[in-house]
Amino acid sequence: MSAPFEERSGVVPCGTPWGQWYQTLEEVFIEVQVPPGTRAQDIQCGLQSRHVALSVGGREILKGKLFDSTIADEGTWTLEDRKMVRIVLTKTKRDAANCWTSLLESEYAADPWVQDQMRRKLTLERFQKENPGFDFSGAEISGNYTKGGPDFSNLEK
Repeated sequence: MSAPFEERSGVVPCGTPWGQWYQTLEEVFIEVQVPPGTRAQDIQCGLQSRHVALSVGGREILKGKLFDSTIADEGTWTLEDRKMVRIVLTKTKRDAANCWTSLLESEYAADPWVQDQMRRKLTLERFQKENPGFDFSGAEISGNYTKGGPDFSNLEK
């Protein structure tokens, strides 16, 4: 379940059996489909710097060591329309070079095409952040973007 790269949408999702996950420069989003009518009291969610655990109605949905570290006390979860749990994690390393290739260390890896699209998106997001007056929505990226794009920091202005 992957969507084509579209900068305006800002989302390159990675499908999973329970829903999807995607990322921005600063955050990782996890969307878990739950049975319609689920109540917040049916949900147990544990968020730590390197671990996540989610159970619904006593049934474990997601549990494991995250791909990289997050800021534990900034992580949140919400129940939306009583049918989806959205977890938002804040990355500790917030740059285009820190593209998560999987949600957990051993599970839910993005396929190579989705990983490529995620890297492109994060690089464009970095360019937009560094150059707020420019519109990168129609930009295409090619070449060196696998580590967040070229490093211009040592160029004279």
